[in-house]
Amino acid sequence: MEPLEVLAKRKKSAARLNKNSKIYKTIIKAIQEKKGENIISLDLRKIPEAIADFFVICEATNQPQIRAISDYIEDQVKKVCSENPYRHEGKQNLQWVLIDYVNIVVHVMLHEQRKFYKLEEMWSDAAAEDHTQ
Repeated sequence: MEPLEVLAKRKKSAARLNKNSKIYKTIIKAIQEKKGENIISLDLRKIPEAIADFFVICEATNQPQIRAISDYIEDQVKKVCSENPYRHEGKQNLQWVLIDYVNIVVHVMLHEQRKFYKLEEMWSDAAAEDHTQ
């Protein structure tokens, strides 16, 4: 799977994030504002082999919504936090868009892809928090 290969090729930065970090809050709020569904954050900080501090996972009902959510996340993080993503993948097919901010990785997926790849099960040791409104 292409997006997961991207994660394996980069290193976490030394600065650790927490749930009060501006970038974390900005990402969650951006997803909520664009009506992302089933929004979950996974706290990976206690997992030694984790490649980020947090994963944020959400669903979109269609491809235009995937584009809207992922573009809005990038716009808001740039505006509020002055950060660009290290990398993003999946904007060509719009089935699963991955936005990598190094210590926080955002996954915007269609329901079918989320059900198939089961990221929450793969990282079941992580503490999960539901952000769906």
